[in-house]
Amino acid sequence: MISLNSWRRTIRTIDLHVHSVFSDGTCTVKELAGSAKRKGVSVMALTDHDTLDGWKDFKRECGVFSISPVSGVELSAMSDRTVHILGYRMERFEPLENALEWVRDRRDARNGTMISRLRENGLDITLDDVRREAGGRVLARPHFARALVTKGYVPDFRSAFTMYIGRGAAAYVKREGLSPEDCVKIIREAGGLPVLAHPSLTGLDAEGLGKLLEMLREHGLWGLECISSHCSSEAAYGYLTIAAKYSLFPTAGSDFHGSARPEAELGVRVSDDFVPWARLGVNFCR
Repeated sequence: MISLNSWRRTIRTIDLHVHSVFSDGTCTVKELAGSAKRKGVSVMALTDHDTLDGWKDFKRECGVFSISPVSGVELSAMSDRTVHILGYRMERFEPLENALEWVRDRRDARNGTMISRLRENGLDITLDDVRREAGGRVLARPHFARALVTKGYVPDFRSAFTMYIGRGAAAYVKREGLSPEDCVKIIREAGGLPVLAHPSLTGLDAEGLGKLLEMLREHGLWGLECISSHCSSEAAYGYLTIAAKYSLFPTAGSDFHGSARPEAELGVRVSDDFVPWARLGVNFCR
């Protein structure tokens, strides 16, 4: 006789969207792996912005804690909306490295302009102040926010964005980057799997999101991040329906940044068959 328990799906805690000090997170890869172990995370992807620099250390630390690691990256596309493309199963690939270097160069130019605008607004702040808040190669707006808090110009992280560096604020500078379709194509060319991250942040309704997904699918989009800290359970169900409609694989991740986004907790619970693990190159640790 078959037990009722045999019909129940196994639940697994995973996280396919986390950031470290190599970009704009506040945790080292060792701290990430330790926290993930305490929370029972069995699979985790490092998806730092515009860099693969943390992968070697991340893979080693995940091995220490018997966590299955996935190599990844997050590319912020140049768009009037927030369009971020995650790339999974990433390896070193010269065209990708060249593209990431170009993006970082554009980011550095933007950072210099933002510093100039902050100083024009009477704030005594330098790039060295921002670098002290960052542990990796990538300097991003969260590092600016921390520097502004440290220097006492704003009371908290959120205020830094509202008053100075958020979209439309006094020192905001629009960034240059790759188009959404170019992000997808360069990930595919590197042998990776491109996924549209946190679709709720695009601000698109179901029809607009569908048009974006159709366009990106033509260039090789593989998946849609359906479950994240950016959306409710009801919204996640809607994204799962949309993913199925456009023949995209669903993924799940917290977009964990440590203390930079304390509302995003590490780990997402999904059924064991939620993601095609073999496609992500996952070999489960025992």
